[in-house]
Amino acid sequence: MPQASVIVPAYNGQATILETLKSLVAQTHQDFEIVVVDDGSTDETLAVVEQVQCPRLRLVRQANRGLAGAHNTGIAATDSPIIGFCDADDLWVPDKLERHLAHLEAESRVGISFSGSAFIDMAGHPIGLAQRPRLRDIDAAHVLKRNPIGNGSAPVMRREALESLRHRAPDPDDRDWWFDEEFRQSDDIEGWTRFAVLSEYRIEGIPGLLTRYRINLHGLSANTDVQYQTWERMLSKLATIAPDLVARHGPAARAYQLRYLLRRAVSARDGEAAAALLTRLVRGSTAPLWSEPVKTIGTLGAAALLATAGARVYAPLEALFLTARRARL
Repeated sequence: MPQASVIVPAYNGQATILETLKSLVAQTHQDFEIVVVDDGSTDETLAVVEQVQCPRLRLVRQANRGLAGAHNTGIAATDSPIIGFCDADDLWVPDKLERHLAHLEAESRVGISFSGSAFIDMAGHPIGLAQRPRLRDIDAAHVLKRNPIGNGSAPVMRREALESLRHRAPDPDDRDWWFDEEFRQSDDIEGWTRFAVLSEYRIEGIPGLLTRYRINLHGLSANTDVQYQTWERMLSKLATIAPDLVARHGPAARAYQLRYLLRRAVSARDGEAAAALLTRLVRGSTAPLWSEPVKTIGTLGAAALLATAGARVYAPLEALFLTARRARL
């Protein structure tokens, strides 16, 4: 049995999954397997995966069940004591797994180890932005409001710690679920918050931008209203598990979620969605403004400019800003 398994959920990932798998094969720590879960792809994802000549790679196929379903299938398919996740369009730096394993070995009460992420474009080039989250002293409120884990390719965790998330699926298949497949978005925040509430293990990060998180500008704001409504359903579910947590921190969490969706709308140049989200955000909690004034004011300003001036005016100004930002890195 390998020491670790890295689960790669894949749905129509033919354009990027080869690069993803190459980054995993190149890990400095080699005692691990790669489990690709093809989630009902309709493109050439399978053909691309089959090109990779690696004895440690396994392919599991299923009808489309969404990201949570692919994660659940991957977890059920392996017995490794350590499990990591890497989406089929993201990359791991070569020593990511090695560093997380060292962290978990050194800190016996840490159940989920994660790191920051650098953003890349569809061609794999850095865009000058990064997630540098809180790394220590993380509780359920931090997860609900800010999700410091950040994205689905950041965490590496103990399988034993995952047991706090295991439950029987409410469907005829009678499968084990760790992540709730009823959520096509926000399943990660729901899972990590539930973990922070129920598990005795800690969530803790390590320094460094160890994940390359790919930003796909095409369709980034698609169905932002659906995403928001799904998030609200997720919050309602958590309220049945941790009512005090949601009552105290729900308004601030909602404001942070609206800011996140607002950034997605701005990145996709969707002025109409940005205007609607901006209105919701300014009418809600002011927590993001007081805790992160520069980031929040920047997001509000960008959204207001896009909504009033349009994409033709906004796009070149954003390009100039990002060019200047990259020059300072």
